[in-house]
Amino acid sequence: MSSLNYEQGGNFRRDLVLAYKTLGVVFGGLVTSPLYVYPSMNLSSPTKDDYMGLYSIMFWTLTLIGVVKYVGIALNADDHGEGGTFAMYSLLCRHADIGILPSKKVYSEEETLLQNQSARSGRPSWLGKFFERSITARRALLFMAILGMCMLIGDGILTPAISVLSAIEGLRGPFPSVSNAVVEALSAVILIGLFLLQKYGTSKVSFLFSPIMAAWTLTTPIIGLYSIVHYYPGIFKAISPHYIVRFFLRNKKEGWRMLGGTVLCITGAEAMFADLGHFSKKGIQIAFLSSIYPSLVLTYAGQTAYLINNVNDFSDGFYKFVPRPVYWPMFIIATLAAIVASQSLISATFSVIKQSVVVDYFPRVKVVHTSQHKEGEVYSPETNYILMVLCVSVVLGFGAGNAIGNAFGVVVIMVMLITTIMLTLVMIIIWRTPPVLVALYFVPFFIMEGSYVSAVFTKIPEGGWLPFAVSIILALVMFGWYYGRQRKMEYEMANKVTVERLSELLARPEVQRVPGLCFFYSNIQDGLTPILGHYIKNMSSLHAVTVFVTLRYLLVAKVDERERILVRRLGPNGVYGCTVQYGYADSLGDGDLTAQVTSSLRRHFETTTEAGAEEAARLEAARMAVVVHVRGKMRFYVGEDAGWFDKIMLGFYEFLHGICRSALPALGTPLQQRVEIGMLYKV
Repeated sequence: MSSLNYEQGGNFRRDLVLAYKTLGVVFGGLVTSPLYVYPSMNLSSPTKDDYMGLYSIMFWTLTLIGVVKYVGIALNADDHGEGGTFAMYSLLCRHADIGILPSKKVYSEEETLLQNQSARSGRPSWLGKFFERSITARRALLFMAILGMCMLIGDGILTPAISVLSAIEGLRGPFPSVSNAVVEALSAVILIGLFLLQKYGTSKVSFLFSPIMAAWTLTTPIIGLYSIVHYYPGIFKAISPHYIVRFFLRNKKEGWRMLGGTVLCITGAEAMFADLGHFSKKGIQIAFLSSIYPSLVLTYAGQTAYLINNVNDFSDGFYKFVPRPVYWPMFIIATLAAIVASQSLISATFSVIKQSVVVDYFPRVKVVHTSQHKEGEVYSPETNYILMVLCVSVVLGFGAGNAIGNAFGVVVIMVMLITTIMLTLVMIIIWRTPPVLVALYFVPFFIMEGSYVSAVFTKIPEGGWLPFAVSIILALVMFGWYYGRQRKMEYEMANKVTVERLSELLARPEVQRVPGLCFFYSNIQDGLTPILGHYIKNMSSLHAVTVFVTLRYLLVAKVDERERILVRRLGPNGVYGCTVQYGYADSLGDGDLTAQVTSSLRRHFETTTEAGAEEAARLEAARMAVVVHVRGKMRFYVGEDAGWFDKIMLGFYEFLHGICRSALPALGTPLQQRVEIGMLYKV
């Protein structure tokens, strides 16, 4: 019993440490939103009642979306600890046959658990059956997941831009002569520095940043309380929802348009879910409920109390409500906090890119695991530098003003609406939640977020077009990649070489078995790549010992050395199958693959056959003769008779394929032993 209590105490302490670290990564965007919410609203002659209504809207938005939706429900819809719209899509595809691309199989020691869950859930739900029958519905679901991911990446561009710009704007209070150009240049320099820090990993960055966010989270509500007492102690009357009703009755269409500004109070909440892989569910929940939520409620209350007495100061709604004696300390904390705010969405962007690369919906980019203990803690150099260029371009292109706020609002609420819809599907298809509870969740959130969406769409001409442009470009990249992968997979599965077909090819009189050991790499788990048949027909030979190597990704940190390499016979003499299993913290380039595989084969010979000594001798002779590593590279040849759609999409896929990284990671094989075999597939 005492050991159990000790273990629980240890878990709680670990959750507290993670909760502290989340301040520096997950909640930066959310807790710094007071910097730009009021300045992003185009208010005209606001009154005390307007401010009471706006605070009531912000309070209930934070409570319903932040506490109920994300902390209470969404954090439970993780996929192997990963969060975000694409993780939910992956989860849905695994529990129901609703995927489109037969993507690369991801194996896990948790598969047994998933099978047990499926067995408990029984037959597919009515909604699961509908998706299984309708290709249109499945495509719409995939498009929604892709759009959610693309919008989150758009968020990763806009959060750093708006946060840092809003903080540096504070220089213009004491120094009105500071120009926009100076503010933009300073912001750009700070952002470049932040992106250059990313390669050190989330954990190191968060420990560096968490004290800054802890200072911000503590000081802003204290100033908020001072402001409430000093300017308007009755501000908490606005918690009553009737102030929202009165606000809309009084302002009508203009009140609806103002929702485009108030939505920014919840910006960064989606990072709670998307950054789940970097931390833990409990750590995120503890941090939000104990510090972030109370801090935001008090800070917005203090800002609103100040504005009720100074109704026209909304254009600089944060710095104006800071008392003069603490202005400069708060400017420094705000600037540092804005830098940290940028981190939350940068980390979330790395997570969603990694998820989509693993399931083969995004061109392969380098993904580096920066922690030996946490799979979700990743860094992508290419993604990082593209984000940096786009983010600095936004700062210099849009500059200070409402345009970034308008663009930001579109991203924030679109991600949340997509999360609401996909979470409803998870409830129905996987959790089998009773219909009444599903309706109690879906109807209010869809109405609330739908109202926000309709309001922010009016901002599209005033800056809101930017995230749509970024999202459309990203969606085209993802769809082009997906379409090419689908066509290639269809061809490979239709033309795969079976063991029987391999025996027939090797039995031909013109085919010779030449001395040497050949490692032939294949992406196909079931069967052999069509490139093998192409290779044998054209070369009229196969090495005396040929090992077909397939890589298998496991959702564990490190694979035990004894289970790293699995070998088996494939039928013809000297032909073997080999599966190299690796976890997210394993480095495939470590060690000599040739030595590891030959050692595994020798052990296999000793334990499974009487002719083991003969096979071991053949293997050793082949290894001493020559060792080659063969990789197939199948390309599309788009003929004149192909349709225009195929010409465009497959041409685009070939371009992406040419610039992205190899599907097979660098295995540390000597350059002089590598051979690439090309094959054209005529469309």
